[in-house]
Amino acid sequence: MINILPLVRNECLKIIKKKRFYVILLILAVLVPMFTYAQMRISERSREKFHSDWRLEIQQQISDNQNSLSSDRIPEEWKTYRKIFVQQLQYYLKHNVNPNEPSGVTFTREFLDNSVNLFIPLLIMAVASDLVSGERTSGTIKMLLTRPVKRWKVLLSKLAALLMFVSLIVLAVFVMCYLISGLAFGYKGFNIPVFTGFQINGENVDMSAVHSVPQWKYLLMQGGLVWFVSVIVAVLAFMVSVLVRSTAASIVVMMAALIAGSILSNMASAWTTAKYLFMVNLELTDYLAGTPAPIQGMSLPFSLSVLGIWGVLAIIISFAVFTRRDILN
Repeated sequence: MINILPLVRNECLKIIKKKRFYVILLILAVLVPMFTYAQMRISERSREKFHSDWRLEIQQQISDNQNSLSSDRIPEEWKTYRKIFVQQLQYYLKHNVNPNEPSGVTFTREFLDNSVNLFIPLLIMAVASDLVSGERTSGTIKMLLTRPVKRWKVLLSKLAALLMFVSLIVLAVFVMCYLISGLAFGYKGFNIPVFTGFQINGENVDMSAVHSVPQWKYLLMQGGLVWFVSVIVAVLAFMVSVLVRSTAASIVVMMAALIAGSILSNMASAWTTAKYLFMVNLELTDYLAGTPAPIQGMSLPFSLSVLGIWGVLAIIISFAVFTRRDILN
C-alpha cells in the first residue's frame, strides 16, 4: 500500500509549479506598501492636526460620533455601532491607553481585522479553487486515478497539501505586514496593552470582563482566528472544486459567496436566519475587539460552531462525491 506522504509531496509540488503561491506573495508585496503609505499619511495628518496629542484625537472622535447620533440620515443600526464605539473610546481614554499607537505590530493587527472576511479568503481561494477541477480540466486526474491508490487517499493528500499552504499564506500575511509596515512605523509595539473582553448588550457595553493583554498575545489570538477562518474557506473552496468541473466556475462561485457575505454583514440585521450562513460569520476577530455582531444573537462560540459545521459538511461532501462520481468521464 502506497504511503500517503509521497502523494502529499506530489500535491505540494503541483501547487508550487502553478506559481499561484508566488503570485500571492507578489500581491502582498505590492498592496501592503500601498496600505502602509496610506496609513502613514493619515498618521502624519493626525499628528499635525492634534499636535501629536493622541488624547485630543480620541476626544475629537468621541465628539464627532456623539454629534452624528442626532442626524436623521444615519440608520439606527449605524447609530448603535457608534454608541458602542464611543463607550470603547472612553474606556481607552480613561485608562490612558492609545488604541492606535503607530507601530508595525499595530498596523498588522488592524490589517488582519480589515482583511479577515474578504482579502485573505480571496488569497486562499486562489490556491484552493482548482485543486480538483483544474486537474479534471487538464485531464491529469485520469492519470492519477489509474494508479493503484484509493481515491480517498488521493483526495486526502490534496486536502493535506492545501492546509499546509493555507498556513503558509496566513504566516506570509503576518510576516510581510510586519516587516514592510515596520519600515515606516518601527518594529516596536509588541508590549503595548490592548483591551479585549468587551461584552455588547444592545447599545451598551459591559466593561466588567474587559482586561488588557500585551499586543503580541492579542496577535496570537487574532492569528488563530484568522487561520481558522482561512481553513474553513479553503475546505469550502475545495468542496466546490470537487463538485464543479470548471476551474472558472469554481472561482466564480466562491467569489460570489464571499462578496455576498460582505454585503450581508452590513444589511442582514433584519434577516436573522442569515447568521447561519458561513460568509456572515467570517469576521471572528471583531469579537476580540468588541465590535457588535452583524446580527443579534451571534457570538464567538456561535460563529466558531457555525463555521465548524460548514467545514465538516464540506469535507464529508467532498469525499463522498469524489469517491463515488465517475471522474474519468
